[in-house]
Amino acid sequence: MTETASPLRALALVCTLSPSPAASSSEKMAREVLDALAGHGVSGDVVRVVDHDVKPGVEVDMGEGDAWPAIREQLMAADILIVSTPTWVGHMSSVAQRVLERLDGELSETDDSGRPLVTGKVAVTAVVGNEDGAHKITADLMQGLNDIGFTIPAQGGTYWNDEAMGSRDYLDLEETPEAVASTTSTLAENAAQLARALRATPYPGR
Repeated sequence: MTETASPLRALALVCTLSPSPAASSSEKMAREVLDALAGHGVSGDVVRVVDHDVKPGVEVDMGEGDAWPAIREQLMAADILIVSTPTWVGHMSSVAQRVLERLDGELSETDDSGRPLVTGKVAVTAVVGNEDGAHKITADLMQGLNDIGFTIPAQGGTYWNDEAMGSRDYLDLEETPEAVASTTSTLAENAAQLARALRATPYPGR
C-alpha cells in the first residue's frame, strides 16, 4: 500500500494504578506495542493516566482542573489508540474504566455527517496480570471502544497472564515470551495496515 504523506501516530494510554516513576508492567507492554508499530512506520507517545488529574465523568471536559482535555488533544492527533491495563480481581483497572467513561463523551462530539470525531481511528488493547481475566478485559475494552467509534483490527489485542496463583509480574520476565511477542507483532502489523486504509479511504458520510 502506498505510504500516506504524513506518518501515522499512536497514543498509548497506560492505565496502571502506580504513579510515575514506579515501574509498570502495563507500561512495559504498551511500549512493546509502540516498538512493534515503529517497525511499520508509526511513531507514538505514552501517557500514564494516573499521573494526571482526570476527573470522573462522561464529558470531554469536566471543568477546572480536569486533565482529560489535554490528553484528548493528543488522542485526536493520533491515528491509533493503545489502551494498556493491568488485571485487578479479574477486571480492568479503575483507571482504564475511567478512560472508557471519558471516551464516552466522544459520542456527543460529531462531524457534519453525525459520526463521532474518533471514527476512522484504530484502537488496540494490551492486558497484563498475574491472575486470570485477560480475555474478559479485552472483550470489555474492545466492545466499549467500538461503541464509541473506534475501529478494531483483526487480532487487535495482546496480553500476558502468569500461571494460576502466580506471583510474577510482566516486569519480572527476563524476556518477552515468544507467544506474546508474536501476538504483539501481528497486532501492530494489522493496526498499521488498517489505520492507513482508513486514512486513505475514510468511512462514507451519511
